[in-house]
Amino acid sequence: MNPERKKSFTSERYLVSHPVRPEDEGLRLDSFVHLHMPTLSREFLKQKIIQGDVSISGRTSPHKPSVKVHAGEEVSIVTYFSPFLEDEHWYGKPIELIENPVTIFEDEDLIVCMKPPFMITHPAGKHLFYCATVFYGSLLNKVMHSIHRLDRETSGLLLLGKNPQVSQKISSQFEHDQVRKCYFLIAKKTPQSKPFPFTAYESMDRDETKTPRGKMWINPHGKEAQTHFELLKDLGDYVLVLAFPMTGRQHQIRLHAAHHGCPLLGDKMYGEDSGIFIRFKDGNPTIEDHEYLEIPRQALHALAIKLNYPEEVKKVFRAPLPKDLNDWLQKKFPQVFQELNQLIENKLKDF
Repeated sequence: MNPERKKSFTSERYLVSHPVRPEDEGLRLDSFVHLHMPTLSREFLKQKIIQGDVSISGRTSPHKPSVKVHAGEEVSIVTYFSPFLEDEHWYGKPIELIENPVTIFEDEDLIVCMKPPFMITHPAGKHLFYCATVFYGSLLNKVMHSIHRLDRETSGLLLLGKNPQVSQKISSQFEHDQVRKCYFLIAKKTPQSKPFPFTAYESMDRDETKTPRGKMWINPHGKEAQTHFELLKDLGDYVLVLAFPMTGRQHQIRLHAAHHGCPLLGDKMYGEDSGIFIRFKDGNPTIEDHEYLEIPRQALHALAIKLNYPEEVKKVFRAPLPKDLNDWLQKKFPQVFQELNQLIENKLKDF
């Protein structure tokens, strides 16, 4: 990430400016923009340039996509809200997204919210507007700081700072594994499923030579990772589980669960066929892909967080289970749904 990059956000407009470095000298404008926005297609970016949404400092726009950029210039890209950038689809139809996160706690320094599924923590890739930091930044008219992050499809507790000082102090607790976290998950059982409870210790890392890009893999020489799993209920073909990550690696719970024979319901990347992720990304999933997943996103929810806040004072935040997972449980296992909250309370008594 370039530290000289400048950004500004509203709920309808995203502006980012990138300095042209010496190593970028002579690049075509469309190549330079794609370098910084690789998740968007070249054709889409060319149209943005032609429409005048991309400008080079000291020059009159609109520009041609083929124009060359030079070191010392600044390229600014503006993007306006569009369903093309934010929509999620299920069986070919847009999913009705929950518009706003729910505020669980707020004071002069910190917001603890319940992030809905598909909302990203902060702008990245093509997801620029349906973001927790953008929502609260627009609401409070101030810059919000992401203290930690949740995967886009994962729902649940998310902490955002209102100032860099407090944000850094709390971030340090996450970085040094001083925050206790609990996640609720629904997983599929396989013949390789490990008996509960168990703790996964496998190290992991990303392998850029494999597809899909961004997937984490078990690697004995990778980063240390540890997750403890406790059974809430065995439902035959499924299990309801609480996961307690002791470290904070990306995709840690999903990879550890899948590695031990319990891939998460709805997980496109760590299920039996990671090609499902590619097909959804490219917009051409099959009927069989939908039937295998059963729900549009991985069944993972950040349920509880315990940390020092204010300093030296232990505080626990909790988030109720989200509507989509509740709906699936109530439809599939109505009796279990009635007792689920009590099962969770029993497990979290000493959290």
